[in-house]
Amino acid sequence: MTVIARTPPQDLRWRWLLLVVLAASSLGAGLGLREPSPPDEPRFVLAARHMVESGDWLVPQRGREFYAEKPPVFMWLQAAAYTLTGNWRVAFLLPSWLAALATLGLTWDLARRLWNRRVALHAAAALWVCLQFGLQARRGQIDMVLVAMTTLALWGLLRHLLRGPAPRALWLGAFAAGVGTVTKGVGFLPLLVVLPWLFARRTGAPPADVRPFATWAGAGLAFLAGTALWLGPLLAALAAGDDPALRAYAQELVFKQTAARYAHAWHHVQPAWYYLQVIATLWLPGALLLPWLLPAWWRRLRRGDRRQILLLGWSALVLVFFSASPGKREVYLFPALPALCLAAAPLLPALLRRRGVQRLLGAYLLVAALVATHLAAGGLSGLHSWAQGLAAQRGIASDALRRFLLGLLALGLAGLALAAWSRLRRGGTALAVFTAVLWTTYGLALAPALDATASTRGLMARVGTRIGPAAELGMVAWREQNLLQADRPVTEFGFKQPWHLQWQEAAAWGAAAPRDRWLFVLDEALSPCVARAEALPIGTSNRRNWLLVPATAIRSGCVTPPFVEESEPADGD
Repeated sequence: MTVIARTPPQDLRWRWLLLVVLAASSLGAGLGLREPSPPDEPRFVLAARHMVESGDWLVPQRGREFYAEKPPVFMWLQAAAYTLTGNWRVAFLLPSWLAALATLGLTWDLARRLWNRRVALHAAAALWVCLQFGLQARRGQIDMVLVAMTTLALWGLLRHLLRGPAPRALWLGAFAAGVGTVTKGVGFLPLLVVLPWLFARRTGAPPADVRPFATWAGAGLAFLAGTALWLGPLLAALAAGDDPALRAYAQELVFKQTAARYAHAWHHVQPAWYYLQVIATLWLPGALLLPWLLPAWWRRLRRGDRRQILLLGWSALVLVFFSASPGKREVYLFPALPALCLAAAPLLPALLRRRGVQRLLGAYLLVAALVATHLAAGGLSGLHSWAQGLAAQRGIASDALRRFLLGLLALGLAGLALAAWSRLRRGGTALAVFTAVLWTTYGLALAPALDATASTRGLMARVGTRIGPAAELGMVAWREQNLLQADRPVTEFGFKQPWHLQWQEAAAWGAAAPRDRWLFVLDEALSPCVARAEALPIGTSNRRNWLLVPATAIRSGCVTPPFVEESEPADGD
């Protein structure tokens, strides 16, 4: 990034294209080399696969039950990607990959419009090197697509509020906020940027006259049109029929999984300061520059810089919004990252010429490379037991562990080479390249090496081998990855249904053909009606032990009582 600061304006476009190629190739490296991994990825792919197979795209399903934790837009994208590629290994990650590139492009373009091309390149590069951006781009989760929507919404709103009037941009931004809302409930957050804009008007920093009622009425209609992308068909289906299951689905999604989940979260409860540690870790290396950025931002705010007032004011509102809820996850704050990179971008050219900043970024790179090299070398040589402990805990095969350690070693050595090249003076440029090496190594080596255990692919392959190709398989107390990775059609008895009720159905199902049917069961959910000696341990996956129960092992006439405690998994997204 030091090189960027000294690049002639006519070369900035080529530098930007180089960054795009670097990001696209490294984030796309390894697409198709791994299966969806829990907790979030399998449930989305399972719902998307059901859409493709059944032709019903209105309401996502998890097995035989409606999946009411999230709207279906992200699953639509995965299902659409599958219709184009015919490969779920590629399709489940393709929306996140495209959304990451779109977010980079929108960040660059908005910075170009608010400042210039040089600042735009710094904004995109700053977003690129932050750890959370790459992590979400490489995951088959909703959040990268959500951030693409919120960034597009900010792009349209800020163009209108700061460089307007630009009603078409405003309407596009409002529409994106609406689509974001039916992608994940917090997609409306970009609309809050109007609050710091109103504050700027009252404090003597008046933006352009963008007040015509018709323009804002159009924005409201555009937002509703975005939400109608899914709510329209859902409301039509509710009005056209009297399906109690569909009504229960809509009520749970709107009230329990949105409003109640925010106000009275029952999962992921964290203290109010939780997001400070998220910023300090997942926003590295950008977080290292906060001691310089914070006072510089304060000076810009005091001078009435409308761009900084809106970007920083909106980011602060997002932080307050999520901190006020007892339920917190690291991905919740992710939508604010592009805005903060935009706010930091005009300050970066000067900051990156400071010797202290360059040394700090270079030291960060050096430490990361040394840690990776040390862990890999120690694991390969057997001098450290961490690798063997990891393999034992997760059931990782020795050859897979070796591939993982070799990939980690390659990453560490590449980091050391970049640190030597930068000589602690070109830390920004070295970090941009190291980020590409990191995500390339992750996609081609690290994730594929751990795939068999992380995704339960290995476990379900053992299940299929043990029961034979002609046997029928049922599942009790299953997880999404088990159903997704099974090698044959599966009979399941509900996901959220209490275990003892699942066993009642499973016992009747097994009794119909006891010699041909098997049950795949979570160890702690084994019924007392099963002869324990006949239950076969089949393996451990994701820190859970699993059993295979032949239907002949279920005692006839025995009724499974309710379990004292059931380990129902939380919806992680």
